[in-house]
Amino acid sequence: MKYYLAVDVGGTWLRAALYREGESLPAAQRRARTPREGRPEAALAALLQEIWPAEGEVLGIGVACPGPLDPRRGVVFATPNIPAWRDFPLADYLRQTFGVPVAIDNDANLAALGEWRYGAGRGHHHVLYLTISTGIGAGVIVADRLLHGARGLAAELGHITVVPDGPLCGCGQRGHLEALASGTAIARQAEEALARGEPSILATQPRPLTAAQVAQAAQAHDALAQRIFTQAAEHLGRALAGFLHIFNPSIVILGGGVVQAGEILLRPLEATLRASVMTPAYLDGLTLTTAQLGDDAGLLGALALTRASHPANQATK
Repeated sequence: MKYYLAVDVGGTWLRAALYREGESLPAAQRRARTPREGRPEAALAALLQEIWPAEGEVLGIGVACPGPLDPRRGVVFATPNIPAWRDFPLADYLRQTFGVPVAIDNDANLAALGEWRYGAGRGHHHVLYLTISTGIGAGVIVADRLLHGARGLAAELGHITVVPDGPLCGCGQRGHLEALASGTAIARQAEEALARGEPSILATQPRPLTAAQVAQAAQAHDALAQRIFTQAAEHLGRALAGFLHIFNPSIVILGGGVVQAGEILLRPLEATLRASVMTPAYLDGLTLTTAQLGDDAGLLGALALTRASHPANQATK
């Protein structure tokens, strides 16, 4: 039996899954807490060792990792919550440890790849995937190929400037889309409004607030929460119009926890998108939908990556 291993490196959990060749349902799956200190790569290797098949051949390992990173060299430049991985050669480390081919890529890129190969994007050749969660990440597929750019750093769409000199983004710059419409931004805006004395049922909620709490308040017709979600949706809609102008996809897939808010986000987002495109031609035939794979998008993208990277599969392209 032949296998592939897929890994999703998250800020809270390291997840690994074992897949039989030709299958997309895992034969086994494990997870472990992401270490904040020490050697996170050793914890990742131990997790892979747990799931390594007793018999058969592992053809490769695919890794979805927060960036920025260089997918061609397999080097992580820096990643949130894992300060030890700075200019870290993750692919080389795993290759030397396990003796099999290793491919890594940005987690949002691989979530896009997973949705394209196994989820909502199947059958499309031009795909824009946007994940709206703690931060905002993206992956873009153009003519059936993942867009990487010169150094593998392309498609950081959460870090376009929306409001010059606006709120501070987690990356250190100001006014980025992520600083205005991510789950972190939504929760921060609610906290700031309460600190100014604005009335809201959120004042009775446990603190610190989360975007999920703000969504629940908005669904309960709380005026403050509804205003915050509408503003976030409008920022997203205007940004998305710009992305349509640049990439002209046939499908836009929205993923991430904030999208679970449903119509309180999606309705004003779509209305702003329609009002912001330079011509309705960008909307002709466009599918705007939510992601199908949930938390498994990164793992399945890592699976698709390592399968595509295997020499035998490259030879048959």
